[in-house]
Amino acid sequence: MKMKRIVSTLLAGVMAMSLVACGGSSAPAETAPAEPAATTAEPAAEPAAEPAAVENTDSSEPISLTMWCIATESDSNRHAYEAAIADMQAKYPDINFTWEAFENQSYKTKIKAAVSANEMPDIFFTWSCAFLGDFVDAGKVYCLDDAYQNWKSELPENMLGNTTYDGKHYGVPTTMNIVGLFANMELLEQVGYTEIPGTYDEFIACCDKLKAAGIIPFGCAGKETWCVTEYLESVIEKSAGADTLNDIFLGRATWDNQDVTDAVDTFQKLVTDGYFDPSGIGLTNDEVKNNFMAGKYAFYMNGTWNCADFAANEEFFPKVKVGEFPVINADKAKLGQLIGGPSDTLAVAASSPNAAAAADYAFELGKLICHYGYLDGCGLPAWTPYGDTSSVNGLTQTVSEICSKADSFVLFGDTAMSADDANTYLSYVDQVYGCQVDGKAFTDGLAKDIR
Repeated sequence: MKMKRIVSTLLAGVMAMSLVACGGSSAPAETAPAEPAATTAEPAAEPAAEPAAVENTDSSEPISLTMWCIATESDSNRHAYEAAIADMQAKYPDINFTWEAFENQSYKTKIKAAVSANEMPDIFFTWSCAFLGDFVDAGKVYCLDDAYQNWKSELPENMLGNTTYDGKHYGVPTTMNIVGLFANMELLEQVGYTEIPGTYDEFIACCDKLKAAGIIPFGCAGKETWCVTEYLESVIEKSAGADTLNDIFLGRATWDNQDVTDAVDTFQKLVTDGYFDPSGIGLTNDEVKNNFMAGKYAFYMNGTWNCADFAANEEFFPKVKVGEFPVINADKAKLGQLIGGPSDTLAVAASSPNAAAAADYAFELGKLICHYGYLDGCGLPAWTPYGDTSSVNGLTQTVSEICSKADSFVLFGDTAMSADDANTYLSYVDQVYGCQVDGKAFTDGLAKDIR
């Protein structure tokens, strides 16, 4: 039966689960409200009153604005950025807007170096919470409180929690995503499964059957460590529980936790038991994703922004389903505890000579990126949806349902932690995936190196 269209009422429930203010550079785990009911009501109409236009502070001359982001040619959000920027350039021809896109991992190094050297673009993509918080603490980010007043009817305050520090707003959120368990059902059907296994025991049994049939259960890009965390963090959360993992990420608890140690060993056993493609350790995420769509792997754990690319592939789309990773330890964890939340953000450099205009521009651009990204299936919207959303693909609708039933979200570890702590964490994740350290060495090392 065709899935009901998920629209504004359900999404409003998802929005209510956003993180509360980060304060310095951290935020507590989200707790979901009562599950909202799906509805077939018409989506929210576009606001009747147009917010204030981007103002040129010197009307006698055009101004120039620059932006950096990670929407490369292969990125799922590329079309959303291109469409949004085209709309803005048509609406504001007096603003000379130029932008550059960089690969995810290299961008993290580039933007940090630019902040240190005070050589930032006017507008820049950033991840929220501690990643942006480090820049805010350094006084390098323009406060958006004044500009936000023009957009508060369309961008709920509770979606700004991850970009609020000491009560002030510093970021424009676009979309939110979670880590999804994507499955190639054509491969699963070959070993007798018509649905993604719901319990961990069933999941392991399925992986064993896949291996016996010569099918690799998992693909993971070891060349991009954040891809490994999509697996590892899900295993830890479904073993130790969301509160435990979140408290550790935010520095409220130590890594010296037996449940976490055991969870890391569980993840490493998946590697040593041959469930992962051994060549994956030298592959990029694009290579692994393409292998998954080509039928090399049965499962692919990654962000739900991938729904867009999967839906765009007419041959592959009918084969793929999305679910959440099963519970490993029911005494500590449960379904509905998810990795992810609002994170993708636009911010404005305090050093911009046109910071006020850049702030207005960033809000309007962020709204458009959110709109086109949602239509493309790149994630759930941080902004209130408007217009006809009936074209949203079925995978994204399924993600909406998963999020509507969520108990809590834990933001991606390398985003939730400070930059230095995140680099240390990722180094240990690399060693776990490469089987250079076990669970005890992982937690002992992080307990010692992250204080």
